[in-house]
Amino acid sequence: MERLKGKRAVVTGAAQGIGAAIARRLAAEGAVVAVLDLDGEKAATVLPAPHAAFACDVRGTASVDAAFAQAREALGGIDVLVNNAGRGNAPGDGMAEFYAAQARQSEGESVFADQTIHCSDEGWAGVMSVTLDGTFKCSRAAVRIMAEQGTGGSIVNIASTSGVKGDGPVHYSAAKAAVLGLTRAMARELAGRGIRVNAVNPGATETPIYATLPAELKDAIAADSLMKRLAHPDEIAAAVAFLAGDDGSFATGSTLTVNGGASFA
Repeated sequence: MERLKGKRAVVTGAAQGIGAAIARRLAAEGAVVAVLDLDGEKAATVLPAPHAAFACDVRGTASVDAAFAQAREALGGIDVLVNNAGRGNAPGDGMAEFYAAQARQSEGESVFADQTIHCSDEGWAGVMSVTLDGTFKCSRAAVRIMAEQGTGGSIVNIASTSGVKGDGPVHYSAAKAAVLGLTRAMARELAGRGIRVNAVNPGATETPIYATLPAELKDAIAADSLMKRLAHPDEIAAAVAFLAGDDGSFATGSTLTVNGGASFA
Protein backbone atom coordinates (compact mmCIF):
# COMPACT_ATOMS: atom_id res chain seq x y z
CA MET A 1 0.00 0.00 0.00
CA GLU A 2 1.44 3.35 -1.07
CA ARG A 3 -0.21 5.76 1.37
CA LEU A 4 2.34 8.47 0.58
CA LYS A 5 2.39 8.18 -3.21
CA GLY A 6 3.20 11.53 -4.75
CA LYS A 7 4.44 13.05 -1.48
CA ARG A 8 7.87 14.67 -1.23
CA ALA A 9 9.48 14.10 2.15
CA VAL A 10 12.57 15.30 4.00
CA VAL A 11 13.95 13.32 6.94
CA THR A 12 16.73 14.77 9.09
CA GLY A 13 19.35 12.77 10.96
CA ALA A 14 18.51 9.92 8.62
CA ALA A 15 21.83 8.23 7.91
CA GLN A 16 21.26 5.58 10.59
CA GLY A 17 18.97 4.34 13.34
CA ILE A 18 15.42 5.65 13.60
CA GLY A 19 16.00 8.25 10.89
CA ALA A 20 17.12 5.70 8.31
CA ALA A 21 14.17 3.45 9.20
CA ILE A 22 11.79 6.39 8.74
CA ALA A 23 13.29 7.33 5.37
CA ARG A 24 12.97 3.76 4.13
CA ARG A 25 9.41 3.43 5.42
CA LEU A 26 8.26 6.66 3.75
CA ALA A 27 9.90 5.52 0.51
CA ALA A 28 8.16 2.14 0.77
CA GLU A 29 4.88 4.00 1.21
CA GLY A 30 5.42 5.78 -2.10
CA ALA A 31 7.11 9.05 -1.11
CA VAL A 32 10.22 10.40 -2.77
CA VAL A 33 12.60 11.18 0.06
CA ALA A 34 15.50 13.51 0.72
CA VAL A 35 17.79 12.00 3.37
CA LEU A 36 19.56 14.73 5.37
CA ASP A 37 22.38 14.08 7.79
CA LEU A 38 25.59 15.62 9.05
CA ASP A 39 27.32 12.70 7.31
CA GLY A 40 26.26 13.28 3.72
CA GLU A 41 28.19 10.30 2.36
CA LYS A 42 26.49 7.90 4.75
CA ALA A 43 23.12 9.53 4.04
CA ALA A 44 23.59 8.71 0.36
CA THR A 45 23.68 4.96 1.17
CA VAL A 46 20.21 4.87 2.76
CA LEU A 47 18.06 5.01 -0.40
CA PRO A 48 18.75 4.65 -4.13
CA ALA A 49 17.67 7.07 -6.85
CA PRO A 50 15.21 8.70 -7.47
CA HIS A 51 15.60 9.55 -3.77
CA ALA A 52 18.19 12.13 -2.78
CA ALA A 53 20.64 12.79 0.03
CA PHE A 54 22.32 15.95 1.26
CA ALA A 55 24.74 16.90 4.00
CA CYS A 56 23.10 19.13 6.59
CA ASP A 57 24.24 20.46 9.94
CA VAL A 58 20.93 21.27 11.63
CA ARG A 59 22.74 23.54 14.10
CA GLY A 60 23.48 26.10 11.41
CA THR A 61 20.89 28.22 9.62
CA ALA A 62 22.99 28.53 6.45
CA SER A 63 23.47 24.75 6.25
CA VAL A 64 19.78 24.08 6.87
CA ASP A 65 18.56 26.61 4.32
CA ALA A 66 21.01 25.31 1.69
CA ALA A 67 20.01 21.67 2.26
CA PHE A 68 16.30 22.46 2.06
CA ALA A 69 16.82 24.44 -1.13
CA GLN A 70 18.64 21.42 -2.58
CA ALA A 71 15.89 19.08 -1.41
CA ARG A 72 13.21 21.30 -2.91
CA GLU A 73 14.97 21.36 -6.25
CA ALA A 74 15.63 17.62 -6.27
CA LEU A 75 12.13 16.61 -5.21
CA GLY A 76 10.17 19.37 -6.88
CA GLY A 77 8.83 20.60 -3.55
CA ILE A 78 8.37 19.50 0.06
CA ASP A 79 5.15 18.06 1.52
CA VAL A 80 6.47 16.21 4.56
CA LEU A 81 9.20 16.97 7.08
CA VAL A 82 10.33 14.55 9.75
CA ASN A 83 12.54 16.20 12.36
CA ASN A 84 14.52 13.24 13.60
CA ALA A 85 17.98 14.75 14.10
CA GLY A 86 18.88 14.75 17.77
CA ARG A 87 21.72 14.26 20.18
CA GLY A 88 21.69 12.55 23.54
CA ASN A 89 25.10 13.55 24.86
CA ALA A 90 27.96 15.95 24.25
CA PRO A 91 31.48 16.51 25.57
CA GLY A 92 31.46 18.16 28.98
CA ASP A 93 27.81 17.37 29.68
CA GLY A 94 28.43 15.54 32.96
CA MET A 95 27.26 12.15 31.76
CA ALA A 96 30.66 10.50 32.23
CA GLU A 97 30.58 11.51 35.89
CA PHE A 98 26.97 10.37 36.15
CA TYR A 99 27.70 6.88 34.80
CA ALA A 100 30.82 6.57 36.94
CA ALA A 101 28.82 7.35 40.05
CA GLN A 102 26.15 4.84 39.03
CA ALA A 103 28.82 2.18 38.70
CA ARG A 104 30.08 2.97 42.18
CA GLN A 105 26.52 2.77 43.51
CA SER A 106 26.15 -0.69 41.98
CA GLU A 107 29.23 -1.70 43.96
CA GLY A 108 27.58 -0.59 47.18
CA GLU A 109 29.14 2.85 47.60
CA SER A 110 27.01 5.62 49.03
CA VAL A 111 27.49 8.36 46.42
CA PHE A 112 25.26 10.71 44.46
CA ALA A 113 24.83 10.21 40.72
CA ASP A 114 24.90 13.78 39.45
CA GLN A 115 24.83 15.22 35.96
CA THR A 116 23.65 18.77 36.58
CA ILE A 117 26.58 19.93 38.70
CA HIS A 118 29.06 18.56 36.15
CA CYS A 119 27.29 19.83 33.01
CA SER A 120 29.16 22.69 31.33
CA ASP A 121 27.55 25.33 29.14
CA GLU A 122 29.16 23.67 26.14
CA GLY A 123 27.78 20.27 27.12
CA TRP A 124 24.29 21.72 27.52
CA ALA A 125 24.46 23.60 24.22
CA GLY A 126 25.85 20.56 22.41
CA VAL A 127 22.56 18.72 22.91
CA MET A 128 20.19 21.69 22.71
CA SER A 129 21.67 23.03 19.46
CA VAL A 130 20.85 19.81 17.62
CA THR A 131 17.78 18.45 19.37
CA LEU A 132 15.78 21.65 19.91
CA ASP A 133 17.36 24.41 17.80
CA GLY A 134 17.77 22.07 14.84
CA THR A 135 14.13 21.04 15.01
CA PHE A 136 13.06 24.69 14.90
CA LYS A 137 15.45 25.68 12.11
CA CYS A 138 14.43 22.78 9.89
CA SER A 139 10.75 23.39 10.60
CA ARG A 140 11.16 27.05 9.70
CA ALA A 141 12.85 26.17 6.41
CA ALA A 142 10.16 23.63 5.53
CA VAL A 143 7.27 25.91 6.49
CA ARG A 144 8.61 28.68 4.30
CA ILE A 145 8.59 26.29 1.35
CA MET A 146 5.19 24.78 2.22
CA ALA A 147 3.67 28.24 2.63
CA GLU A 148 4.97 29.31 -0.78
CA GLN A 149 3.58 26.13 -2.35
CA GLY A 150 0.20 26.79 -0.73
CA THR A 151 -0.74 23.11 -0.68
CA GLY A 152 -0.39 22.37 3.04
CA GLY A 153 1.91 19.77 4.47
CA SER A 154 2.81 17.58 7.41
CA ILE A 155 5.58 17.91 9.99
CA VAL A 156 6.39 15.08 12.38
CA ASN A 157 8.78 15.80 15.23
CA ILE A 158 10.58 12.95 16.96
CA ALA A 159 10.36 13.69 20.66
CA SER A 160 10.93 11.16 23.45
CA THR A 161 9.30 9.60 26.48
CA SER A 162 12.12 11.33 28.39
CA GLY A 163 10.46 14.65 27.59
CA VAL A 164 7.44 13.52 29.60
CA LYS A 165 8.94 11.34 32.32
CA GLY A 166 12.25 13.16 32.78
CA ASP A 167 14.01 9.81 32.90
CA GLY A 168 16.89 10.75 30.63
CA PRO A 169 19.82 13.15 30.87
CA VAL A 170 18.72 16.62 31.98
CA HIS A 171 19.62 18.39 28.72
CA TYR A 172 18.04 15.68 26.55
CA SER A 173 14.84 15.54 28.63
CA ALA A 174 14.56 19.33 28.56
CA ALA A 175 15.14 19.49 24.80
CA LYS A 176 12.56 16.80 24.05
CA ALA A 177 9.99 18.42 26.35
CA ALA A 178 10.56 21.65 24.45
CA VAL A 179 10.05 19.81 21.15
CA LEU A 180 6.60 18.77 22.39
CA GLY A 181 5.78 22.38 23.25
CA LEU A 182 7.04 23.52 19.85
CA THR A 183 4.84 20.89 18.19
CA ARG A 184 1.69 22.18 19.87
CA ALA A 185 2.46 25.84 19.27
CA MET A 186 3.24 25.29 15.59
CA ALA A 187 0.13 23.15 15.16
CA ARG A 188 -2.01 26.06 16.36
CA GLU A 189 -0.18 28.59 14.21
CA LEU A 190 -0.09 26.59 10.98
CA ALA A 191 -3.52 24.94 10.92
CA GLY A 192 -4.88 27.73 8.76
CA ARG A 193 -2.26 26.95 6.12
CA GLY A 194 -3.24 23.29 6.09
CA ILE A 195 0.05 22.28 7.68
CA ARG A 196 -0.32 19.62 10.36
CA VAL A 197 2.32 19.31 13.08
CA ASN A 198 2.53 16.23 15.28
CA ALA A 199 5.08 14.36 17.37
CA VAL A 200 6.06 10.77 18.02
CA ASN A 201 7.30 9.90 21.49
CA PRO A 202 9.51 6.82 21.14
CA GLY A 203 10.50 4.88 24.17
CA ALA A 204 13.92 3.29 24.41
CA THR A 205 14.90 2.13 20.92
CA GLU A 206 17.80 0.07 19.60
CA THR A 207 19.83 2.94 18.15
CA PRO A 208 23.50 3.96 18.14
CA ILE A 209 22.77 6.20 21.16
CA TYR A 210 21.60 3.23 23.22
CA ALA A 211 24.48 1.10 22.01
CA THR A 212 26.81 3.36 24.00
CA LEU A 213 25.03 2.77 27.30
CA PRO A 214 26.29 0.31 29.93
CA ALA A 215 24.67 -3.11 29.55
CA GLU A 216 23.20 -2.95 33.05
CA LEU A 217 21.50 0.34 32.26
CA LYS A 218 20.09 -0.97 28.97
CA ASP A 219 18.66 -4.00 30.76
CA ALA A 220 17.05 -1.77 33.39
CA ILE A 221 15.53 0.46 30.72
CA ALA A 222 14.10 -2.53 28.86
CA ALA A 223 12.66 -3.94 32.08
CA ASP A 224 10.84 -0.65 32.68
CA SER A 225 8.45 -1.25 29.76
CA LEU A 226 5.49 -3.58 29.91
CA MET A 227 6.89 -5.43 26.88
CA LYS A 228 10.29 -5.88 28.57
CA ARG A 229 12.32 -4.90 25.54
CA LEU A 230 13.58 -1.97 23.52
CA ALA A 231 11.74 -0.84 20.41
CA HIS A 232 12.97 -1.55 16.90
CA PRO A 233 13.44 1.52 14.69
CA ASP A 234 10.89 0.14 12.20
CA GLU A 235 8.22 0.33 14.92
CA ILE A 236 8.84 4.04 15.31
CA ALA A 237 8.88 4.52 11.55
CA ALA A 238 5.42 2.97 11.24
CA ALA A 239 3.99 5.57 13.63
CA VAL A 240 5.66 8.38 11.69
CA ALA A 241 4.22 7.12 8.39
CA PHE A 242 0.70 7.23 9.86
CA LEU A 243 1.04 10.84 11.01
CA ALA A 244 2.86 11.97 7.87
CA GLY A 245 0.22 10.81 5.42
CA ASP A 246 -3.49 11.18 4.82
CA ASP A 247 -4.35 8.43 7.30
CA GLY A 248 -3.46 11.00 9.97
CA SER A 249 -5.35 13.81 8.25
CA PHE A 250 -7.33 14.83 11.37
CA ALA A 251 -4.35 14.72 13.73
CA THR A 252 -2.48 17.91 14.56
CA GLY A 253 -0.85 18.99 17.79
CA SER A 254 -0.94 15.34 18.81
CA THR A 255 1.69 13.11 20.35
CA LEU A 256 1.73 9.43 19.45
CA THR A 257 3.56 7.47 22.15
CA VAL A 258 5.30 4.27 21.08
CA ASN A 259 7.13 3.05 24.16
CA GLY A 260 5.99 -0.48 24.95
CA GLY A 261 3.97 0.75 27.91
CA ALA A 262 6.87 2.37 29.75
CA SER A 263 4.46 5.23 30.46
CA PHE A 264 0.99 6.19 29.35
CA ALA A 265 1.62 9.93 28.91
